Amino acid sequence: MDFMQFFDMLLHVDKTLEVLIDQYGTLIYVVLFAIIFAETGLVVLFFFPGDTLLFIAGALCAVGQMNLPLLMLLLTTAAITGNTCNYWIGEKVGQRMFTHDYRWLNKAALTRTHEFFEKHGGKTIVIARFIPLVRTFAPFVAGVSDMTFARFQLYNFTGAILWVCSLTAAGYFFGNIPIVRDHLTEIVLFGIGLVIVPMIVGGLYKLTRRLQSR
Repeated sequence: MDFMQFFDMLLHVDKTLEVLIDQYGTLIYVVLFAIIFAETGLVVLFFFPGDTLLFIAGALCAVGQMNLPLLMLLLTTAAITGNTCNYWIGEKVGQRMFTHDYRWLNKAALTRTHEFFEKHGGKTIVIARFIPLVRTFAPFVAGVSDMTFARFQLYNFTGAILWVCSLTAAGYFFGNIPIVRDHLTEIVLFGIGLVIVPMIVGGLYKLTRRLQSR
């Protein structure tokens, strides 16, 4: 198997995970750790399928192909360390933005971003775990905005545990039901909608209240 074939299998892991297990055996834990770490830790790999991977992996644990407690432990660790790496990258970028005079940079906006993350960043980091794309960029922005490391880690750990354990457990208990496996993409999108829609509605409500108060 060449690199491009392997990469394509990773992108469609919901359909190829069983094949990967057959080919790599117990090394599949290393492969899954690397995928979760890369998706959460490297901004350029935001397109990796974290949600479906966790769900399908949980389903395969139910039929004895992997160990659920070990999977939860390893992938939670991957999610925590990935976010931490992403935060550090953002922090390094952010330090240069704060200390260098870039004409294209609005430092007032950067300061407001920092204030936002200090005030609301905790719940943002937790909720972002369940939103593809956003979960990859949230820790980077937290680092850029200079959100304190201790505060970031508190919510980083919380979000990682909730994300990994809830999706793998959902896969373990429901992933082998035919109707669920056949409509996994739609179910994942529906779940994402349940998270995003209340956030949008809440944001619009607050914006409306502010406009009315002026």
